[in-house]
Order: sequence, then C-alpha cells, then structure tokens
Amino acid sequence: MDLYEHQARELFAAHGIVVPRAEVTDSPDRAREIARGLGGRVVVKAQVKTGGRGKAGGVRLAADPVAAERAAREILGMDIKGHTVATVMLAEPVDVEREFYLSYVLDRSAGRFLAIASAEGGTEIEEVAAERPEAVVRVPVDPAEGVTSAVAARVAAAAGLPAQSVDVLVRLWEVLVHEDALLVEVNPLVRTTRGRIVALDGKVTLDDNARFRHPRPDGERAASADPLEARAAAKGLHYVRLDGEVGVIGNGAGLVMSTLDAVAGCGARPADFLDIGGGASARVMADALSVVLSDPAVKSVLINVFGGITACDAVADGIVRALEEVRLTTPLVVRLDGNNAARGRAVLAARAHPLVEQATTMDGAARRAARLATAASTAG
Repeated sequence: MDLYEHQARELFAAHGIVVPRAEVTDSPDRAREIARGLGGRVVVKAQVKTGGRGKAGGVRLAADPVAAERAAREILGMDIKGHTVATVMLAEPVDVEREFYLSYVLDRSAGRFLAIASAEGGTEIEEVAAERPEAVVRVPVDPAEGVTSAVAARVAAAAGLPAQSVDVLVRLWEVLVHEDALLVEVNPLVRTTRGRIVALDGKVTLDDNARFRHPRPDGERAASADPLEARAAAKGLHYVRLDGEVGVIGNGAGLVMSTLDAVAGCGARPADFLDIGGGASARVMADALSVVLSDPAVKSVLINVFGGITACDAVADGIVRALEEVRLTTPLVVRLDGNNAARGRAVLAARAHPLVEQATTMDGAARRAARLATAASTAG
C-alpha cells in the first residue's frame, strides 16, 4: 500500500528524520488558518499517490494566508494523472542550498534491498538516472547486517552526499524495517542554507502482507486507500495501482510480476498489478476489466493467463461475457497458454471483437500492448 506524502513524513518524523512543520486539510478556509499558524508563507502540496504533482500545478508557494487559501481552493479537486486531489498539505518552506536523493527499494530479482543515492536530487532525478546513470549510486544491502553507520557512510561517500546524511540513511533504514516497507524514498533530501539536513518530500510503500503487525484505525486505513484500490478490494480483487499506461491482468502473483517486468522491458510502464487468482469467471473478468479501465491513464490492457485448474477456454469465455458488460474503448491484448489454450484462443477468435487481439507469447503480448499504449498516447 502506497502512503500519501504526509503519512510518509509522519513516519520519518517518528524515526527522528527532520521534516518541516506541516498540516493537512480538505478545506480552503482551514488552509488559510494553517498558513497563519505556520508563519504565513507556506508551500501548498496536493496529496495524491502519484508523481509529477509540481509539473501539473499541484505544488505552489503561497506568500501569505490569503494566497494559501486561494492555492488550496485551486488545487483541491484537481485531476493529476487520474488521481483527484481530496486533501492538501501546507508546509513551512525552507531555504535550500542543495538537493539530494535517497531511497531503499526491494530488488525482487536478487531477493534483497538496494540503497539508491545521488548528489543530484529533485524533480529531475529520473532524467539524471536515464542520462547519467553514473550519478546514481546503487548499493546492495546485506539483510543480515542492515544499514549500520559504517554501511551508511560507504553509501554517502560513494554518492557524494554530505557527512550529515549518514544519520538519515540509518534512520531511513529503520523506517523500512520497523514499518515493513517495500520502498522508502526521500526526494529531495536537502541541506538548508543553515546547514540542516531536512527531508522535504517522502514516499513509502508498505507491505500489505505485514499489515496485521501494524493495526491502524479503520478511518485511517480507509483514508489512505486509493479509490480504485478500495473499489477493487470491495470486489475481492488483488489490485495495486501503479504509475503507468499499460493495464495488466493475470492469474497468479508470480505471473503478474513477470508480466510487469515484460512490459517495462518493452519501454512501457505498467498501470497496475491485478491478480485474479484461480478465478476467471465472467463476473471476475468483468470486475477486473471495469477496475483497470476506470484508470484514465490506461491506454492498453494486457491479459496474461496460464491455464491450470481453470482452463483457458473457461477464461476466454469469461472474457467474452465480460465484454458484454464492459464497454471496451481501449485496445486489449490477450495471451493464453496452458490447459486448453487452443480452445480458448478459438473462443476469442470467434468473438472477433475489433479491439481485442491475441498473442502467443508473454514477450510478444507485452511488446504489442506497449506499442498500442504508445500509439494511443501519441494520438492523444
């Protein structure tokens, strides 16, 4: 489960990482009062679980409480990559001397975590990583050792970070371990003109499988859920919304993860993780397609199913029946393999829906879905 920025910052503060004072609201009038309490001049930030808020106009500097109210009124209700802004966070601004990047992320292929750091943080970190990969340091973390002060010092030195960041590296690792997180990220981590090291923004993804160890009030849990994730959960679907354009549906977590990797390997970004498990009935497929297609960022959908106990012809029948309930306006690529795959392909071929096409391999399906998504994005 992804957290909102303000929730990530709360975890950081609880583990001793310095963050600016801030408060969250869904009311422009309350935003004015918060700004007054924070000294007048504030940064107003949309609280959505996606990147690109600044470029979309969801982050604004307000010079006084009246400007803060106006900014909050304009940001609330804004659509940012398919996410509607329901709350804003008002934070005291800091005078930045330099920006850095820090994160710990699970490397699933290697079965360990990676420390990722750069002396060039900020909104352009993705461009830095793509154009000058040598500027971003990736250090494997031994799970048995963790991140000690010595390990943190090696990471900081390799990335060219200031000595004060060593303590943040250690504390950020504590956040990951104690909160059962899969990702913790600070971007940017800044050095202020007064020499303080402060986390200005944060991103945290928690492991849902460890939720039982971190009981939270029902209201807090509901408030932190993405609307589409909440809708999928109500239908009994295992769905996680991602920041991409290719919707992914599969049966089995391992197969879905492999499909996400295949899509990424074709130069596209997965828009979701949706595991229908062993059930591929018409009801399940209709619900799955309905959820995935409700994400306006989705430009194509890839269904990747390996027939086992549930045979591929039953899956195909479920897809055909689902198409009677769901109005398909986005291209759909289907790859069926395993038990009764040939029969399943024949069922889909007989339906001959103009927006549905088939592929025989996962890589081929991923390439086609990526191309369709790219073409749709270009045309749009």
